[in-house]
Amino acid sequence: MGVYVQIEIAAELDEVWEYTQNPAMHRRWDLRFTKIDYIPKLNETAPQEFSYETRLGFGVTIAGVGTSIANRTSAGGVRTSSLKFSSSDRRSLILDGAGYWKYEPMPLGTWFTTGYDYSTRFGELGRLLDKAVFRPLIGWATAWSFDSLRLWITEGQPPEQTLERAAIHGVARISLATLWIYQGLVPKLLNRNSLDFIMTVQSGVPRAYAASVITGVAWLEILFGLAILVFWRNWRLLALQVPLLLLLMILTLITSPAVYADAFNPLSTNLPMIALAAIGWYAGRQLPSARNCRRSPEKGS
Repeated sequence: MGVYVQIEIAAELDEVWEYTQNPAMHRRWDLRFTKIDYIPKLNETAPQEFSYETRLGFGVTIAGVGTSIANRTSAGGVRTSSLKFSSSDRRSLILDGAGYWKYEPMPLGTWFTTGYDYSTRFGELGRLLDKAVFRPLIGWATAWSFDSLRLWITEGQPPEQTLERAAIHGVARISLATLWIYQGLVPKLLNRNSLDFIMTVQSGVPRAYAASVITGVAWLEILFGLAILVFWRNWRLLALQVPLLLLLMILTLITSPAVYADAFNPLSTNLPMIALAAIGWYAGRQLPSARNCRRSPEKGS
């Protein structure tokens, strides 16, 4: 099954065409490519050839070439751009393929659609790797990129800023999740810190039930940390941490004020977590999402 992605962009067709057909603009919003260059034509009637590169990190770059087969406009002003592509790089999973971009004018904007498929290297192993990992990943990257394009055109948010916001949001969210999971797992379940026991008793919990309460709190913290990761786009989980952490600080100040004199105390741990939550919430307010795209054609289309 090939990759299919469609998104509605509140802009005129000509504007969407420019942002997608201009190589200098295309490579800015498309996660799949870090470089796209047109190859000079031999004559005006020759098909437009291009080269592309994808940087995988650690100095590894995959290169390939492509050809725009045809651009046509059909009834109703619908434009279609067809292309084929290939890579002679033996490290590339993709051997060759073909696809299209379709631009359909709508009353409130433009439906921008792509569909493409490809063959793979490395025999049966390559096909299994493609089905299990690569195809879902490149499909997600295509959809995420389409929504990044939408934000650029309709909201004026450049793709470079979008990537920065996504990175900041990711670091903040992962850091918060790690702290919650660590606080529940290490000092409460694995180490059984005596200070937690003392603070629990001082808060009014009978000594006979203190250990059970600590265990319950530990699992709540672990589950909360996991929820921050699982529900990646849920801003409410980040917003909830601010009043929750402030409440914990106040309760600790009332029941065990002496702990605030320790090197690592609720103030020195909770305030950075509040700051991370605020940073993550702010950076994640306007990020692309693959869920904003249609990933399969409508029946009968």
